[in-house]
Amino acid sequence: MDVRGWLGGIRLSGFMVIMLGLVVLAAFVLVPTIGLYLDQRQQITALEAAVEVSRDDVADLEAQRGRWSDPAYITTQARERLYYVRPGEVVYLVDNDLPAELLPQEQEPVPDEVERTRADWMTQLVRSVTEAGLARTVKAPTIGVPDPEPTPSATG
Repeated sequence: MDVRGWLGGIRLSGFMVIMLGLVVLAAFVLVPTIGLYLDQRQQITALEAAVEVSRDDVADLEAQRGRWSDPAYITTQARERLYYVRPGEVVYLVDNDLPAELLPQEQEPVPDEVERTRADWMTQLVRSVTEAGLARTVKAPTIGVPDPEPTPSATG
């Protein structure tokens, strides 16, 4: 299809040019306005959600204020939180009331003498940094599972 022939067949009248100009002008005027309208609708929706959350918070606080006006609730809170007792009452606090499986396990005693290591820590640090810098791939460490074979380094 010949483009020149097609464009040559189009005849523009003054009315068509004016209408085309009005359509372009309307597009320039309406596009920013529609974008602004959509942004404002999003803001209104977000603010309405925030107001709803605030209303729920206010309802919770009013319910809590109602509970604190009850003398029995105040007495219960003072006994539980602050360990208040009435005169003449005896309170027993149970220490180590955890089940046996939740108790901390015994640890080996710390030795009194300092052990020497075979390698110099500075040499190990430099070696570790250079190997990390030269490594081509990073393998995620597996905790609790021993590696089946040592990972090859980039230097070897």
